[in-house]
Amino acid sequence: MDAVTFGVLGAVTAGRGPHPLALKGPRHRAVLARLILARRRVVPVARLVEDLWETPPPRAVGAVRTFVGDLRRALEPDRPPRAPARLLVTEGPGYALRAAPDAVDAWRFETAVAEADRLPAAQAPDRLRAALGEWRGPAYAEFGTEDWARGERSRLTELRLRAVERRAELLVELGRAAEAVPDLDAHLTEHPWREESWRLLALALYRTGRQADALAVLRRARALLAGRLGIDPGPRLRRLEAGILAQDPDLDPPGEPADAAARLWARATEAYDRTVAAGARARLESTVGLLRSLAVTGGGGLEAAREHRTAAVEAAEETGDADLAARVIGAYDVPANWTRSDDPELARRIVEAAERTLVVLPEAPSADAARCRLLATVALESRGVRSPRGPRAAAEAEDIARRLDDPALLAFALNGVFMQSCTRAGLAPRRDAIGAELVALGLRHGLVNHEVLGHLIRLQARAALADLTAADEHARAADRLAERHERPLVAVFTAWYRALREAVCADSSPGPSDPSDLPDSPDSSSGSRDGAEAAYRSAAALLDGAGMPGLERGLLPLALLGLRLSRGRPAQVDPRADWGPYRPWAEPFALLAEGRDTEARGALRALPEPPPDLLYEALCCAEAALALALGDRPALRRTYDRLLPAAGELAGAGSGLLTFGPVDGWLAAIRRALEQ
Repeated sequence: MDAVTFGVLGAVTAGRGPHPLALKGPRHRAVLARLILARRRVVPVARLVEDLWETPPPRAVGAVRTFVGDLRRALEPDRPPRAPARLLVTEGPGYALRAAPDAVDAWRFETAVAEADRLPAAQAPDRLRAALGEWRGPAYAEFGTEDWARGERSRLTELRLRAVERRAELLVELGRAAEAVPDLDAHLTEHPWREESWRLLALALYRTGRQADALAVLRRARALLAGRLGIDPGPRLRRLEAGILAQDPDLDPPGEPADAAARLWARATEAYDRTVAAGARARLESTVGLLRSLAVTGGGGLEAAREHRTAAVEAAEETGDADLAARVIGAYDVPANWTRSDDPELARRIVEAAERTLVVLPEAPSADAARCRLLATVALESRGVRSPRGPRAAAEAEDIARRLDDPALLAFALNGVFMQSCTRAGLAPRRDAIGAELVALGLRHGLVNHEVLGHLIRLQARAALADLTAADEHARAADRLAERHERPLVAVFTAWYRALREAVCADSSPGPSDPSDLPDSPDSSSGSRDGAEAAYRSAAALLDGAGMPGLERGLLPLALLGLRLSRGRPAQVDPRADWGPYRPWAEPFALLAEGRDTEARGALRALPEPPPDLLYEALCCAEAALALALGDRPALRRTYDRLLPAAGELAGAGSGLLTFGPVDGWLAAIRRALEQ
């Protein structure tokens, strides 16, 4: 049977293959549209009621459930009675539409636009044309007046307008200017305020030999802007008009003979600083702003932001302008709450660029803000790396930000301080204080992203300190902000926290009571443990396509290992699983299970100190479990000393994701083993 597909680039539709599905009334379509807009995340019933009615009727909740039931029958007509829905699912306080990534036209459009940016210039126009072909009318057409749809409609519309202009720009650059003219003409009929479109149309006309038409277009743009808005054309339009009047060779189409091309190149290099460079510098800074917005969308947006960020930094450095480089490198102040890099090689290159720029940045008070941003960038991108430079850069950035009394700068610097707050065990109280200050800054100064970050940091810290009541409050606050401001990645972290909470509730023991418990002992809470395992697996499914490999790789096997070890159960390590960076701590368990104790002992002694990240205590406990099983006294003393500062905490819960049980239980087991 064909998969169900959905359309929101026009009227809201659903279909199976070529056949449309009957969606009944407008409120049914509104529920479906609202769930699509949430991008696979849960929309609480209360929010659906609020969005569907200005004044909800007495039985609004029941009506929503009826709409959902009708939609389920339309979407999954062959689902047996009482069988759980697979597409429109009930989860927690509401509903989520688990549509495939390519099942929604808006999602396909965004993916295609991002892919076009990565393609060679000759291939990109066709990809953009196919992407633009997804549009059938205004996005979420019948819900144009609804508050809940307004932001997404505006975002998709702007993305579409930029795609039209980018395709036209590529065609003009490729010597196919004639192909760009009809689309630009139609585009400007609907969107006459787009100055870039006027510029591209005039340039396309000039390059097809229609000089008079090009000038007429520019004059029409001038009259429209002056007559309707009372403003003059921008500098790019003015420069183009002057260039056309002067028949500037720089405006000639590509593909000129080699000798003419050489002449044009010489003139272009002479004119670079006078014309193009200023625009390029402005574009670099605005590009980073767009990447920053793209990153918080998660998934492909986060991946694309990482990829294009490197190019922007390299381009800024190539200008030789230290101030520009500092602004471009330091403008990417995307809040981060995971202390392991998604792309260590990219992070290393960003740190090196920031360090190079710090060396050449002027030693003047006017450069202090730029210096602070560079130092905060070094601290952020050095996450999970054991080096004195990261903590030192974080401290310097915080000092400058406090001295300048700039709230946004301080929030960025505190994010760097947080990333460097895992150098040893037992630092959850310090992270809790950082989170509290970020929440306060966000509330006072409208820094929503950093307010969310503060709640997530406090969630982690309070979980580490076994204060699950406070952690619950911060999880709810983060979810509310994420729902209101469309921050999809937050739901990944709060779902993992709830799995952690399930694991804590399942684990009523204080950790391994004796080394002999580790190989084989009865599990008195297998039902609760099974529930925790299911919660972990459900949370792990949310990581698929979230664009966070530094979080995703190895996390589920490690969480399940912690769940078993905290109950004194056998490790049951599958060496074929993707353990990612945690493989050195997993392989000795596999060797032990195979009876290869000598090799396991060698692997244990070769273990490095865990990296300075939020899983430091968890990995110390994994090492302790191995040392207990093997009776390795040096390893036991080492792990005891490392874990002791975290006494009273839940091991690993500072991640907000998983736990190996109470640290006190591990310390007690190590002490007993050392006393024997």
